[in-house]
Amino acid sequence: MLKNNKSKKPQIPTVDEFLTYQPKRAEMQWKVKDDGLVEIKVPKFESNFGKSFCKFIKKDNYFAANLDKLGSLVWQNCDGIKTVKEILAIVEKEFPDEKNIDQRLYLFLQQMKTLNYINF
Repeated sequence: MLKNNKSKKPQIPTVDEFLTYQPKRAEMQWKVKDDGLVEIKVPKFESNFGKSFCKFIKKDNYFAANLDKLGSLVWQNCDGIKTVKEILAIVEKEFPDEKNIDQRLYLFLQQMKTLNYINF
């Protein structure tokens, strides 16, 4: 009898597993602006063709991703050393009156991972 060789879907981590992850920023240029918010320079193209095209039309090969207060705080703490649990504690201390801050953090980190701005 033949076995079904369909690839399995990646398993979603448990809350306890996710809290142990250590998010690390991707190698992108970024800065903290005068208002305390983070601006990330995100490349538009990685290929030589795309880079050449931008140069040809005299446009920058990056765009600025501007983060809000929560995103800026999280980004600065995604150093590959702190765990999600430690980052959550920092966020809860900084935003004590925010509701569902743990869910917001989870969604933000997932979005940043999807965009390849961070790795776990």
